[in-house]
Amino acid sequence: MATVRQLLRIKGYKIWSVAPRATVYEALEVMSEKDVGALLVIDEGNLVGVFSERDYARKLILQGRFSKNTTVAELMTHEVHHVEPQSTIEECMALMTAKRIRHLPVLEKERLIGIVTIGDVVKQIISDQEFTIQQLGTYITGGR
Repeated sequence: MATVRQLLRIKGYKIWSVAPRATVYEALEVMSEKDVGALLVIDEGNLVGVFSERDYARKLILQGRFSKNTTVAELMTHEVHHVEPQSTIEECMALMTAKRIRHLPVLEKERLIGIVTIGDVVKQIISDQEFTIQQLGTYITGGR
């Protein structure tokens, strides 16, 4: 059973973030440049929220607001769910499914060390299943 720590060793520990006082437009520029669907919102070294494409679409566009004069703090998701490095990939999937979220910050002793996405989790689950299938095939054929 793979853990978040194992996943981060493979994918890396890169974190893209924005300050809560940044404009939504500035956040969208970073998201486009880095080709990511969400940014962690960090204020004075503390994780205070997540800003995602979903926040943009549902809270800005549908309310007739403008990205150049709206701050990230006004739209970000304030309730941040997270996992720890020893959490399993299955625990991540269960949390993401239950809370309907696509991005999970990874905290170790209250310090932000990475982020895992629904894509990362699904890719790892598929990899684990392929390995299991290969092992079962080897067992059934007697190693031939």
